[in-house]
Amino acid sequence: MQVLSRLTRKALVLFSGGQDSTICLAWALQRYAEVETIGFDYGQRHRVELDCRLKLRSELMANFPWAAHLG
Repeated sequence: MQVLSRLTRKALVLFSGGQDSTICLAWALQRYAEVETIGFDYGQRHRVELDCRLKLRSELMANFPWAAHLG
């Protein structure tokens, strides 16, 4: 069990700023010691989600007890 916890200390979340990826980010923050996010602008129709991504990430870091887990 110790090996498993060492291997699963970090997570990477593909974070678009939309509802689904925001839930995935919150889920990962509750379960992993460190969570990184990555997002892509590939010319998608719903550009507003990308615009919200930085604001959502900032709010998560400022207002939740697991903010220290967000890299």
